[in-house]
Amino acid sequence: MPVFVKKVFAWGGLAFLIFFIAFRPDSAAHTAKTLGGGFMLIAQGFGDFLTSLMT
Repeated sequence: MPVFVKKVFAWGGLAFLIFFIAFRPDSAAHTAKTLGGGFMLIAQGFGDFLTSLMT
């Protein structure tokens, strides 16, 4: 994929993110909270796996 296309997608994604936060702050907060919770569950799963592996 050409560098120009990657830059367009990156800037477009950033613009969408700013638009989403500015005009739908409640939905953006809920989305961030859901994603954060998912990442925490993944990290906890890795931690539990490593703990089980070491004991």
